[in-house]
Amino acid sequence: MKKILILAGGFSKERKISLKTGIQVYKVIKKKYKVMLVDPNIDLTDKIKFFKPNIIFNALHGRYGEDGYIQSLLDMEKCTYTHSNAISSLLSIDKEISKYIFTKNGILTPPGFKFIFDNNYKLTLLIKKVQKKLKFPVVIKPINEGSSVDVYICNKKNFLTKVKRLKPYGEILIEKYIPGREIQAAVLGNKKLGAIELIPRRKFYDYKAKYNKNANTQHIMPANISPKKYLEVNNIAFKAHKILKCSGVSRSDFRFYKNKFYLLETNTQPGMTSLSLVPEIANYKGINFNQLIEEIIKDASINK
Repeated sequence: MKKILILAGGFSKERKISLKTGIQVYKVIKKKYKVMLVDPNIDLTDKIKFFKPNIIFNALHGRYGEDGYIQSLLDMEKCTYTHSNAISSLLSIDKEISKYIFTKNGILTPPGFKFIFDNNYKLTLLIKKVQKKLKFPVVIKPINEGSSVDVYICNKKNFLTKVKRLKPYGEILIEKYIPGREIQAAVLGNKKLGAIELIPRRKFYDYKAKYNKNANTQHIMPANISPKKYLEVNNIAFKAHKILKCSGVSRSDFRFYKNKFYLLETNTQPGMTSLSLVPEIANYKGINFNQLIEEIIKDASINK
């Protein structure tokens, strides 16, 4: 019986979602494997050496779990683990770098720029720069957070108030707001799993719309677009998966506006909770949750 160590929880603002993912994974694999569920801390390397897992299932989300940090640690420990490697994770979660990569590879993405908080920089000058380069409304977000944590849609009137909320991050991404429909597409290895459309009752598909059942976000699977456009969005997600050199599963988030897809980001550690999209997309493809987790485990490797 192979031993699998599940990493869940962690230190990011997505800790609760990560724990839910870890518990869901634990429930489906505990009959087939010897499983240990671990909330990583300073004793992680000791726990790895004690348990001696064949595979580590990375169920962490956000900072330290999805940004290359934990992957680098697992590489040093010569562990076999799921999902993408350190470099792919770092490139994918960094919204400035991934935007540059998408643009260089002919993938449409909202225009934007990074802003670094500096005590000598006057925010009134920032408003002028935004007005000149992007025009309002704009979206502001941390460079390397997930699950729409601390993402705001801003007009000129509330821009400075929202920007100041993000000052603890040190740097943020400011990009042109693209209206339109929420479409997300998933990839598993070399398989294009499909695309789902989301109709949130909130202003956009934010953290509460994603994880609060009371938000009543409508899920339309498959996305209600033409067959030609459905193929196109899956092809773009697959291209992003490949150019970022992702492993296992990924989910790409789009805005569909004026018959064009704008890629917002590619997630290398998508959630596996009861409200998560990848399991829903995979299920429509004929891959149930147990099979999905098994596929991710089979894809695990060392020295990725």
